[in-house]
Amino acid sequence: MKDKETISRILAEGCRLLVGVVFVFSGFVKAVDPMGFEIKIGEYLAVWGMGDFRSLALVAAFALIAAEFTLGVCLLLGVYRRYTTLLTLALMLFMTPLTLYLALFNPVTDCGCFGDALIITNWETFFKNVVLLAAIIFVYVRHRELLSCYTARVGWFVPLFAYACCLYFAYWNYNHLPAIDFRPYKEGVNIPEQMSIPEGAPEDEYRYSFVYEKDGRKKEFSLDDYPAEDSAWTFVESQMELVRKGYTPPIPAFIVFDREGNQAAERILEQPGDLLLLIAARLEDAHLHRLNEISNLYDYAQENEWPFYCLTGSSDEAIDAWTERTGAEYPFLEADEALLKTIIRSNPGLVWMRSGTILRKWHYNDLPGEEEISQLRTTAYRDGTTASGKGMGWIYVGVFTFTLPLLLVWVCDFICFRPKKERKGTTI
Repeated sequence: MKDKETISRILAEGCRLLVGVVFVFSGFVKAVDPMGFEIKIGEYLAVWGMGDFRSLALVAAFALIAAEFTLGVCLLLGVYRRYTTLLTLALMLFMTPLTLYLALFNPVTDCGCFGDALIITNWETFFKNVVLLAAIIFVYVRHRELLSCYTARVGWFVPLFAYACCLYFAYWNYNHLPAIDFRPYKEGVNIPEQMSIPEGAPEDEYRYSFVYEKDGRKKEFSLDDYPAEDSAWTFVESQMELVRKGYTPPIPAFIVFDREGNQAAERILEQPGDLLLLIAARLEDAHLHRLNEISNLYDYAQENEWPFYCLTGSSDEAIDAWTERTGAEYPFLEADEALLKTIIRSNPGLVWMRSGTILRKWHYNDLPGEEEISQLRTTAYRDGTTASGKGMGWIYVGVFTFTLPLLLVWVCDFICFRPKKERKGTTI
């Protein structure tokens, strides 16, 4: 009997750790790119005919990110065990049927549960949620037996601190570029290389079938046995089914047009020297408080004979209105709005490229001056190398900054309260 109880407790702790780790990871990667999660929420609202509520997508994104991360931290540390497991269970009871709907009807191809860090299919998301739901049900039933790292006197600090830190981290990433870029247009990437298909890579495989009719009866044939020589059969329709998905390059396509409707991608990708791209997915919503810096960058490009383009998804009317409003002299190119939002999470944002390689990207809050670009040209970037991975240093600092206060509170809790005899209600 004791062995059975011990195994049950071990399983409960294992399930708690599993759900906690998944929630912390999911909340963290979405906090790295809150704009991406905002876009995903907007997609859901559009699919469900709730486009009028898109203005609330950003607030909802921040709230959900912080809540998910906080629940994960509280699960891992055993804080407020009853309420934490109950709230997590309620969330999974909502998310599991939702992801079943997504898997069955596929209104969006990616649920966005792990942002761009880990993209899984809707069916994989549903099965993942089934496992998490089963785990959290077991944990909730046995929540009283879970280990708790803090006593009730200091346990309140954990959820408040975790929620505030996650909100701040997400807010910082929203007002700058994501600390870690999980998208295919990260710094150091050569776009033409990411669009190429390696030799020998598997191709898409399709099954073709043909429907013919004879004497009022329809019959389906394969490519090998369709009645091509029998005139008694009348062709009705053909069908094509994807049997196996082949290799898909990280960047499927890079389509850019000039204002006359001509292909213009080669102007960017085949430029042998340096060029600057001002990217504004929607000029109508672009922030205007960095216009002087943008003008200075355009002048710098002109002086150094660098091509300078503004890449936008806006209409010709919006481009004309922007030009009239800002006095912009740089040429405009047009691309899909979704592509531009994928390239950079800033409206507007700046991209520095060379020979199709992205050297550096800047948020509009961090636009460089002439001295900074000149220094980069003569030092780290003179041979085409980039500061790829620079964001990881800030992540390590952030992890240390987050864990240190929790550790100090735990030490104080252990020294001040733990030596006393454990009484009912001293842990939460």
